[in-house]
Amino acid sequence: MIGLGVVAGGVARVLTAKAKALSEQVGYPLILRKVKVLESDLSRPQAKELGSQLFTTNDEEFFTEANIDIVVEAIGGEEPALDYLKRALAGGRHVVTSNKEVIAKHGAELFALAQEHGVGLHYEASVGGGIPLIAPFQQDLVANKISGIYAIINGTTNYILTRMASEGIDFPSALKSAQELGYAEADPKNDIEGIDSTYKLAILASLAFHLQVRPQDIHCEGISRLSSRDFKYARELGYAIKLLAIAKERNSLVEVRVHPVFIPEDSLLAEVDGVYNAILVEGDLVGRVLFYGEGAGAAPTSSAVVADVVKAARDIVIGSVTRANWRLEPGKAIRPMAELETGYYLRLNAADQPGVLAQVSKVLGDHRISISSVIQKAVDAVAQTAEIVIMTHPAKEAEMQRALKELERLKAVNEIGNFIRVEA
Repeated sequence: MIGLGVVAGGVARVLTAKAKALSEQVGYPLILRKVKVLESDLSRPQAKELGSQLFTTNDEEFFTEANIDIVVEAIGGEEPALDYLKRALAGGRHVVTSNKEVIAKHGAELFALAQEHGVGLHYEASVGGGIPLIAPFQQDLVANKISGIYAIINGTTNYILTRMASEGIDFPSALKSAQELGYAEADPKNDIEGIDSTYKLAILASLAFHLQVRPQDIHCEGISRLSSRDFKYARELGYAIKLLAIAKERNSLVEVRVHPVFIPEDSLLAEVDGVYNAILVEGDLVGRVLFYGEGAGAAPTSSAVVADVVKAARDIVIGSVTRANWRLEPGKAIRPMAELETGYYLRLNAADQPGVLAQVSKVLGDHRISISSVIQKAVDAVAQTAEIVIMTHPAKEAEMQRALKELERLKAVNEIGNFIRVEA
């Protein structure tokens, strides 16, 4: 195994504590032989649980160790993890990884390398932690034509949004709480800006739609611009706010995006709170299927990693290899974000005077954006300003972006407080 962080420590505990039971499932002994660590890892509590003879800080010693059949990579990040994975595969070792960034960015290259050397590449824990997702897409759902994926796949952001919705607190306070509880890192950028969800969606969309989806193909927005007022207005309008990873296929065009959305408060995903993840999949045969559970943490993630280790070990015993390649179909492409059609929520701070709403309506109308409802809120008599909340009928993303720029230039509009897309 490479690494000795929270996930790796959990994997090591399971492999040692359940060694007998796991070996019985494989049919041969399953033994943790060597752990590649940094010098600083040796002071971790989990290091004290394992024998010192297992550890090495030397790459050469690790990769030349005899009798290693499976390498588990659990350090995360792109480098040096990518180099380690390539080295393990090229050396004829089966690989298990929980690294969503490497799989999202370099999956095709790694699958080709695994096939060239006749070994398996397993990555169930890369999306959803302990929630079984990769295997269902590879096996149980293969008879289906998948039309859509709607996913809450970052527990940190879902916890923050839950606190903002239930307690009426603003983003900085909710983020601080998440950090104090260990749900958010000291540097939370990957979570709160949607980057983590983008990596995971790239993997799921590639599996579901048989098209290589790269992280840079996905439109990505985070949650840091959300205000407690947005949650208040959403509730009044009958919606919840979630950070969703969305992938849809229509006429061989695949739409992939990660951003906050308004979803009806009585929908399945609206009820997913706290650090939980949920992935809603729509197939032509199964209809709508919901995968739900804890998407992170040592125990759930180690469950998925160890399951992959057992799967790899069984392949070795029976002399077969589970192919992990993404099946690609010709004629498919990524749909440009500008072509998206959806409803929108707009929150504007404007002068409280006659004719302002008419000006705003004209701008939207000029861009073929029809207003569904409009409410004037939070009048400030001293500043002579008001907050205008607008819901629109479905409109083109490109037209909405042009309208927003035009609204920013109106003298009567002081600020565009927020705009959020709506998923019915």
